[in-house]
Amino acid sequence: MSDSRGREGGPAFELPLLLLAGFRSLIDELHAELARQGHPEVRPVYGFAMQAIGLGGATATEVGRRLGVSKQAAGKTVDRLEHLGYAERVDDPNDARRKLIRLTPRGVDSLARSAVIFEDLRERWADALGARRLGELEADLRTVVPAEAFRLDLAGWLGG
Repeated sequence: MSDSRGREGGPAFELPLLLLAGFRSLIDELHAELARQGHPEVRPVYGFAMQAIGLGGATATEVGRRLGVSKQAAGKTVDRLEHLGYAERVDDPNDARRKLIRLTPRGVDSLARSAVIFEDLRERWADALGARRLGELEADLRTVVPAEAFRLDLAGWLGG
């Protein structure tokens, strides 16, 4: 449907809502499947934090910076990940004064499963929209979304 200016689709304010709803549906489906696969306690913020920690590990300051939150807020999330068995604090081999946060095998497993689940979810979207159309949608989003907007600090941004 076109309006008088030739624009197709709904009202302009609907675009960010649809993008957010698409994001939310993917994340919700991911976490439902992670729960079925043995990771029921993983929440979206934990996924962002584990991505921020990465396979090489990170300090609490680095995790906070990557998430766009304070060192203290990052520390609380890391405390929870540690309590759940997804991360651990170890001595930094390069600086005895620092603690390094590392993913445990359970944390690495949850990230590996997440990658596979995202592939499955993308395939479902491809089945619904068509592989070519989904590829075009992804290419279009890469065109309009600035490279610097692709950051891990979404949890901090959404939280204010």
